[in-house]
Amino acid sequence: MQPKKIAELLRTLVEDKKAEDPVLLDISKYSSIAHYFLICHGNSDRHVKSVAMHLMDEMKQRKMPAYHVEGLTEGKWVLLDFGPVIAHIFY
Repeated sequence: MQPKKIAELLRTLVEDKKAEDPVLLDISKYSSIAHYFLICHGNSDRHVKSVAMHLMDEMKQRKMPAYHVEGLTEGKWVLLDFGPVIAHIFY
């Protein structure tokens, strides 16, 4: 799947879980580590964890699991690395 399609899918998935203020940034001209950053926030640590788990579950079903996950246990800030797209979910 193309990076832009992955990024748009992730934005749709966070919107499904009512994440606040999703912003999709095209960083392909500025970074060699990713093409897009998806930034959003949740209203509680449980909400942040729920959004992150939803992304991980849905992407795993599509055979695109996260390469790296940070911050899931605390739920204050979660980073999900899907290769060309990195998602940040803040509390």
